[in-house]
This record gives sequence, C-alpha cells and structure tokens, in this order.
Amino acid sequence: MTVVGGVLRAIVEPGFFSNSPAHVALLAGGVVAVVCGIVGSFAVMRGQSYAAHGLGDISATGGAGSFLIGISPIWGFAGTSVVAAGIMDLIGVQRARGRDLATGIVRGAGLGLAALFLYWDTTRTSTTGAPITILFGSPFTIDSSLVGVIALFSLVAGGIVVLLYRPLLLSSVSADLAYARGIRVRAVGVAALAALALAVSLSAMTIGAILSTALLVGPAATALRLTSRPGLMMTWSALISLAATWLGILLAYDSYDWLPARDGARHGWPVSFFVVALVLIFFLLARARRVQRGRAACSAAS
Repeated sequence: MTVVGGVLRAIVEPGFFSNSPAHVALLAGGVVAVVCGIVGSFAVMRGQSYAAHGLGDISATGGAGSFLIGISPIWGFAGTSVVAAGIMDLIGVQRARGRDLATGIVRGAGLGLAALFLYWDTTRTSTTGAPITILFGSPFTIDSSLVGVIALFSLVAGGIVVLLYRPLLLSSVSADLAYARGIRVRAVGVAALAALALAVSLSAMTIGAILSTALLVGPAATALRLTSRPGLMMTWSALISLAATWLGILLAYDSYDWLPARDGARHGWPVSFFVVALVLIFFLLARARRVQRGRAACSAAS
C-alpha cells in the first residue's frame, strides 16, 4: 500500500480526488467516453467516420447559438447534430456514393452559421471565452446539474446500439444481405445516425466540437487493430476511450503546476490536447503491435 500511495502521490497533484469539478469531469467524461467508444465502433465499421467528423463541426453551430440565447451548449450540440443527421439522411447519406456529398453540403452550411454565431457571441453578448468553450471544450467546466442530461443522452445513444446490435452489425457488413433477411436497412441506418449525432454532441461537451471525432473514431480505429471480433472491438474501444479521457483529465489537472504562474494565476493545458494525444499514442502502439504480429506470422510461415 505504501508503494501504491507513493506512486499516486508522484503522478497525482494534491487535491485532485477532493476537487468537485474534477469529480464531475471524471463522472461525465467517463460516461461520455464509454458511449463514444461503443457508438464509434459502428461508425468505423459502417464507414461513417467522415459523417462523424461533419456532425462534430456542425454541432459547433448549435453550441454557439446556445450562448446567444443563454442556455447550456449541450442542448445546442445535441439539437443541431440530430437535425443535421436527419438532413444528411434525406439527401443521401444512406447511399455510399452520396454519403460524402451529403456530409459536405450540411457541414459547409453548418460551419458558416457557426462562424456567424461565434462572431455574435464575442461582439454582442457579455459572454467570455465562448469560442474556446465551443471549439475545444473542457469537462472541468461541466455544471453538476448537467450530469443527469449527459447520462440520459448517453443512455439513449448506447441503448440504440444495444437494441439494434444484430441488425446494425449485419447491415454494416452487407446491406444487401440484411435487406434480404427482412431488416429495414434504411430505418436501422437512421437510428445509427441518430446515435452517432448524440455521441458527437456528448463528445463536444468534453473535448470540444472540432475535436469530438477523436473520441469516436480514434479508439474504435485502435480497437480494430487489436481484434476483428465486433463485440470485443466495442469493448476495447470503450476501454481505450475511457483510459484516454481519464488520463487526459488527470494530466490537465496536473499541468497547472508545470509552468510558473503568470499575472498571479496558473494556467493548465487543455484536456482536449491530452485526450487527442493519448488516443494517437494508443493507435500507434496498436498499429505497431499489429505490424509486429504480422511479421512474426510471416516468419513462422516461411
């Protein structure tokens, strides 16, 4: 126990486990990370990584608009993402050839509105730091009253994937085969896109709109290099996402003491930077492991 205590004191700054914002960040960030890992697995399997990226950018529109009317950004993130997902489906996201076109059209329109709303946020309101909050986020700024809302959205997004697991899996592998077996491929696709939109809005709350894809695509892509079994891939993806998020929160908290104080105050590094960096490191390690195993298999065969 003494050794464990010494290790914890070496890597955890004093007050971390008694800090209320840190508690909320760990709770909300952990829930979001697990959901993003699960939903992101199907986004990768279904080839919707670009759609996830587009929804993340579009969610900035709703987040910026929320600041203008004085409500929590999560409502804007979620509302805009779900509406955008519906529009993308209407103009062809269910078809492989129309997917990028639909995403690009909606994404371009959304980013234009986001730029306008962010401009108004900084020039017409007394809100400070709106662009940073919307674009890069921070779980430390999440109000404890929003934990219930985050849990509800997470339950809906995760519930869609759990309830439609087999139809989603089959339609992801072969839409024609799923249709032949009586699965309503279009309805399943719309439900999957709705789950993706909710997951994107949750991720935007923790690491910002423009980096939200990191928690959706990164862990899932890493898990895909560790296993080819869908269920195990989802588990690995959720664990990797959770590890990156919790370690990112811890490192962001510790970073307040890394540099000398300026103007009488200390400034830490953003959580989003650490999360994205950790996801990249995990991905590179998984890729290196896969390459090593491939070389070992080739050597054994020869």
